[in-house]
Amino acid sequence: MRAVVVGAGFGGLSVAALLAKGGFDVTVIEKNEQPGGRASVHRDGGFTFDMGPSWYLMPDVYDRFFAEFGRKPTDYFPLARLDPSYRVFFADEQVADVSADLGKNYTLFESFEPGGAEKLRRYLAEAEATYGITMSDLLYRDYRSIFDFFNRRLLAGGRKLNPLENLESFVKKRFASDEARKIVQYSIGFLGGSPRNTPSFYHIMTHIDLNMGVWYPEGGMRAVVEALVSLGREFGVEFRYNEPATAIDVEGGVARRVVTPLGAHETDVVVVNADYPFTELSLLPEKSRSYPASYWKKKVLAPSTFVAYLGVDRVVEGLAHHNIFLEPDWEEGFETIFDPKKAAWPESPSFYVNVPSRTDTTAAPEDTDTLFVLAPLAPGIEDTPELRERFYDHLTSRMEEILGENIRDSVVTRRIFALTDFSSRYNAYRGTALGLSHTLRQTALWRPSHRSKRVRNLYYTGQYTHPGIGVPMTLISSQIVARELTDRYR
Repeated sequence: MRAVVVGAGFGGLSVAALLAKGGFDVTVIEKNEQPGGRASVHRDGGFTFDMGPSWYLMPDVYDRFFAEFGRKPTDYFPLARLDPSYRVFFADEQVADVSADLGKNYTLFESFEPGGAEKLRRYLAEAEATYGITMSDLLYRDYRSIFDFFNRRLLAGGRKLNPLENLESFVKKRFASDEARKIVQYSIGFLGGSPRNTPSFYHIMTHIDLNMGVWYPEGGMRAVVEALVSLGREFGVEFRYNEPATAIDVEGGVARRVVTPLGAHETDVVVVNADYPFTELSLLPEKSRSYPASYWKKKVLAPSTFVAYLGVDRVVEGLAHHNIFLEPDWEEGFETIFDPKKAAWPESPSFYVNVPSRTDTTAAPEDTDTLFVLAPLAPGIEDTPELRERFYDHLTSRMEEILGENIRDSVVTRRIFALTDFSSRYNAYRGTALGLSHTLRQTALWRPSHRSKRVRNLYYTGQYTHPGIGVPMTLISSQIVARELTDRYR
């Protein structure tokens, strides 16, 4: 049984390995020159940058994935728990380290507000209980109808999930201080949402951060990509790079072949990890599309991003591995992303700085630093060299002001990546970096389907599908698809 996987992102690599293990003859075709998709690697002047995902969270999901092959993640890459997990720079010049030691975090929250330690204990207990429900009853299941979603077990746990309350409201009831509220909400931006449009059950992210920990695979997230490629090759997967799909030929409601500039790949099954709207609108004939253009126009897209990859010829003091810079106009920042009437390049954005060279000696030459500076942007807005330069100047100026040291004069290599790059390199719809936001109406059953509604042997994996955005979610999506395909064609 032949399977062609379109796209070598985390979704494509993971589903390819699973299908090959299940007995399929698998070929992966990839538009770009390397595997990883948004987890591509950029190298320049001895500096190495993971271009996309930089957080290794939910280690239990990685464990469960590799266990399908009788392996462990550490068979492929050593893992280290980061401490501090991340550093937060508040607008009032306060700096807080979120620790790998839970006791220190209780002390930190007590410093934010009276009773903060006990409030955090209760919050984490709620988050852990909700995480248990989502992992056992929600994430690893596919959804075809409303009856799949509202089954007895989910209904029984529904009150704990609080699906109709947003995260902002949920958090305000539990913490009074601005600092505590922001720490337990910041990660929603990495899931492509805002506290106002994200269901409250995503407070599980605080359990993931503080209880489960923030980890780093030696060699960066690219080491995870390399592990998946190695796993696929072990089971006979063929990888073809620099070979973009140009069409999926459908005959009689069945995908017969995937066409590329180098020829056509005849197949029995197609699994797409490429951008979902691009595939539907550009690779399939109109009658074979599950979703018309109007469907995508109505969706709430996750942000695009501005990313500056900087090689600095010295160590930048004051930065941890992960750093969150929070500006006073937190709410306004989300409005410039999610309110179409206010969509624009933000004036004073909160931003994130990743410094992998704090942990990884392969990321930069000795006594230098790799900096990954990221700020979210609204998808679909204008992107010009002039806008990029102005934004870069603002971000680096703010970082210099907060840290009290000059950075720009020490930059020896620089690359900027933003909306038009996401569109050109990844065929990303309107330049989104992440896909669809996690609103209630875009969760579980209401995300685009894993299985095509019009083509019997066409499936999708990746961040657009359930369970959604993030590397762990993408691995779960592939496990759902692979399980269905191996059961169906066994």
